[in-house]
Amino acid sequence: MKGYADRLLEVDLTAGRCRPHPYPDEWKRDYLGGRGLGVRLLAEMIDASTDPLSPENPLVIATGPLTGSGVPLGSRFDLVTRSPLTRTLTSANSGGFFGKELKRAGFDGIIVTGRAERPVYLWVNDGEAEIRDASGCWGKRVSETVRAIEAETLGPSTEVLCIGPAGERLSPISSVMNETFRSSGRGGVGAVMGSKNLKAVAARGEQKTEVADPEGLKRLKAAVRTKLRENPVTGTGLPTYGTAVLVNIINEHHILPTRNFQRGYDPEAGAVSGEELAEQYLKSKKCCYSCMVCCGRLTEIDGVEGDGPEYETVWAFGPNIGCHDLGLVIRANNLCNELGLDTISVGGTIAAAMEMNERGYLDTGIRFGECEKVLGLVEAIGERQGIGDALAEGSAAFTRRHGHPELSMSVKGQDLPAYDPRGLQGHGLAYATSVRGGDHVYAYLISPEVLGLPEALDPFTNEGKAGWTKAFQDLTAAIDSIGICLFTSFALDAADYAALVRGVTGMEVTAADLMVAGERIWNLQRLFNLGAGFRRADDTLPPRLLAEPLTDGAPRGRVWRREPLLSEYYRARGWDRHGVPGPEKLEALGITWAAPLPAT
Repeated sequence: MKGYADRLLEVDLTAGRCRPHPYPDEWKRDYLGGRGLGVRLLAEMIDASTDPLSPENPLVIATGPLTGSGVPLGSRFDLVTRSPLTRTLTSANSGGFFGKELKRAGFDGIIVTGRAERPVYLWVNDGEAEIRDASGCWGKRVSETVRAIEAETLGPSTEVLCIGPAGERLSPISSVMNETFRSSGRGGVGAVMGSKNLKAVAARGEQKTEVADPEGLKRLKAAVRTKLRENPVTGTGLPTYGTAVLVNIINEHHILPTRNFQRGYDPEAGAVSGEELAEQYLKSKKCCYSCMVCCGRLTEIDGVEGDGPEYETVWAFGPNIGCHDLGLVIRANNLCNELGLDTISVGGTIAAAMEMNERGYLDTGIRFGECEKVLGLVEAIGERQGIGDALAEGSAAFTRRHGHPELSMSVKGQDLPAYDPRGLQGHGLAYATSVRGGDHVYAYLISPEVLGLPEALDPFTNEGKAGWTKAFQDLTAAIDSIGICLFTSFALDAADYAALVRGVTGMEVTAADLMVAGERIWNLQRLFNLGAGFRRADDTLPPRLLAEPLTDGAPRGRVWRREPLLSEYYRARGWDRHGVPGPEKLEALGITWAAPLPAT
């Protein structure tokens, strides 16, 4: 089928073997690729008895049909596995150039199982794959690893996906990095690689992605570029200031979580804004493959170049821990990238530790605003030294161990990102019901509730939010699966994505088909989580966000109102009152083979 390499690679690290794996056309129609492909594979290969850090837990690296096709922003790929942080069926998405190169190397995806006896890396080169010794790279940081593997392969033309020390040490808040600075950050995917003794995957290829309708696609691409340029977010905000443009916007709405979500407003937030970043530290913009938005920031500090920081990272090492030193934020971001750590979870965990100290529950040795101690703490987390060993488990585990789980601002064990849901009823629902844990990119309700795209919604009302949340979740699942950047959703709709898929693959896919595919993927992840013991009680937010009102601005006095919103959401999804998809829903989606355990 056009748009696909039409081959998957199965890598058994225990046996030291690489071989082809079938990729049925019906899976391409029903699950599209990327996240959908990974979810389909994992749902059949594992169950609730599979330890996330065992050799039996697969790691799937998957591209979509638009990845590497030349479609604007068509650079994305997913890592799919069972999360050691949340124990959900999770995915982590990244861009850059690795996905394009994997496709050009002749594979739509890689299924990694087993555990190597010693550290290894996988070299995928123009249709061939080889497991190589990586003992010399084990213990190295990300940039050192990338340079070492480039030197052993084809130089800078090789794209490298790797872990740092945090993944080697099995931290459930470790990330997987590609091209040194791009991060598949959430869910502890780095620990899964580390548990397999897999230090890296390197890819290089010359095989072009064929498309079904070159002339029609050329016109479509031009129309998409026009929409992206004319949209205020993708045409102006992101290209000019990167994602950190949101700092002042979110703060002005009084929903910028401050000091571990104790407030929603920080009067000093402007000091770490995207505007300040551009004025003080920006060296140039950075683009992923086939991207004309170029939201990436190449910054330089202390003579060291780095990528970012993104909005979430600025918040995590800024207002959420009481720091307003942009230089510190950049250094912390660079250090997390080198160690292979998820900046959201690291910042959230440090904030929780700071509040525990503030309240006298535990002497963690660090208080809000003690910025000079942050870099040492990040280092300790990445290397699992001292208190960093416990903090490396994430805020949910750390606060639970010390008797105050209510101070973890997390959902299903994963730290929440930089938007306070007390002033965002729809986004709060997306947090609570996310099938991978606390998250913003599985359904970005900030778009309608703050930015007014595709239409403005009142952030304080529950009315209609169940349907909007479902629609955003399903569409995002489809976007992740076709291999295009989520930021396109500020300017494009389901009909645009369906047209691009038709032009690339030749499949007769409508907007409705795309939404059903996303719904199928979402339900399959939900079914796995139900089998793993997740229930209605887990679809909620931290107690603070349910009971402690915001104190500033328009959302003053507000909390997130779980009911009747959660019940309305279940009805919108066609689930029963326990949040379980019934036989009719499973039949409609063609996933009766994955029927859940009865709810209790």
